[in-house]
Amino acid sequence: MLVVWQSAARFEATSLLSTWLFGIAHNKALKALARSYAHSRELPLDLDDAGENDGPADRLDPGNPEWTLIGRQLGQGLASALDDLSAEHRAVIELAFCEDCSYLEIAAITSCPVNTVKTRMFHARRHLAQLLEARGIEH
Repeated sequence: MLVVWQSAARFEATSLLSTWLFGIAHNKALKALARSYAHSRELPLDLDDAGENDGPADRLDPGNPEWTLIGRQLGQGLASALDDLSAEHRAVIELAFCEDCSYLEIAAITSCPVNTVKTRMFHARRHLAQLLEARGIEH
C-alpha cells in the first residue's frame, strides 16, 4: 500500500484502478519471488476443524472429514503444481481464475500484448494439466 500511495500521481486513469493496483502487486510479487524462492512446498495437514459426521447420508456432505481430507489433498496438489509453473504462467492462471481478470486486464497488469497473454494461458493450462496428471490428480 505504501508503493501505491507513493505512486498515486502516476495513475493516468487509462485503465481501471484495480488493474493498476494488480500491476503494482504483480511486479512486487515477482521481485519478492526472485529474491527468495526457497520456501516450503508442503502444507501442514490439520484435521482439527473437520466435522464429526457418522451417518451414511453424511458421506456426500462437504462437512464430512473424508471430504475435508480429499479437498485438502487436492488443494495441496494444485498449490504444488502452480508452484512448479513459471512466474509468467502462474500469473496468468491466478489473475484469470482467482482474480477474474479479462485477458485485456491481464495484459495491462503484466505489461505485455493480449496475444502474449493468450499464448501464456494456453501453455500454462497445458503444463498445469501435465503437472496435475503426474501427481495423480484428474482434471
